[in-house]
Amino acid sequence: MDVITTAQAAPGAAGWTWAQTTALIVPCIALFGAFASYALNQRAARRERRAKTFAEALTAVEEYLEMPYRIRRRPASSAEVRQQLTDEVSGLLARMAFHQAWLQIEASSVAGPYATLVSTARAEAGAQMSLAWQQPTFTTDDAMNLGAAYPRDRSTAARAACIEAMRSHL
Repeated sequence: MDVITTAQAAPGAAGWTWAQTTALIVPCIALFGAFASYALNQRAARRERRAKTFAEALTAVEEYLEMPYRIRRRPASSAEVRQQLTDEVSGLLARMAFHQAWLQIEASSVAGPYATLVSTARAEAGAQMSLAWQQPTFTTDDAMNLGAAYPRDRSTAARAACIEAMRSHL
């Protein structure tokens, strides 16, 4: 009687080969690589969206802090100009409220510092806007240079703390 070795056995009767192992492992590695790449891309996209939203939130506050200058440099008083400037202030307040709500939902660690920034900016710029409305309008181009900036030390400090919280969150 002859003994049949594994190499001589009929096809299909042989054991598991390296070729079969490779054929199984390579697609698994490719699938894992594709998944890892997708996950990293999604993470980067989320981070970029958050960073952009943070920047938009800071821009709303910055625009609000600029309103005393816009009011002070307004053209000769008219009901239309006053309405336009007050509409802009209202729009900025609504944008800041939107960003506060969004941060409370999506980035709670940033919501507190942003709320502090908003309240500080409202206190500083609000008082400055009131004073700016009481000033006479400018009649010459030279007068447009106010000569001195409105102080905003507290807002600048609150902004720095908010940016640090945003960086930590990202």
